[in-house]
Amino acid sequence: MKFVPSPTPVQFKVLYSAIANKSGRMQYHKVVPGKSKLRIGRNEFIEVYNTVPIIAIKPLPDKQMPGVFQFEFYT
Repeated sequence: MKFVPSPTPVQFKVLYSAIANKSGRMQYHKVVPGKSKLRIGRNEFIEVYNTVPIIAIKPLPDKQMPGVFQFEFYT
């Protein structure tokens, strides 16, 4: 997947990420910049993804696991 970064800094309140750990299991996090990083459940991640306005999505390719789709999105 091609990714074109934004030429300007993105102003966001919360970052959500879906990252595969070494065994290939997905881990979901909610990050409030400068405050906290909280592990959340898959259902919460999906609910936020489907209902909250998203400012940007950043794909995170992994060369060791090319079939795993990882990404971050900013709200």
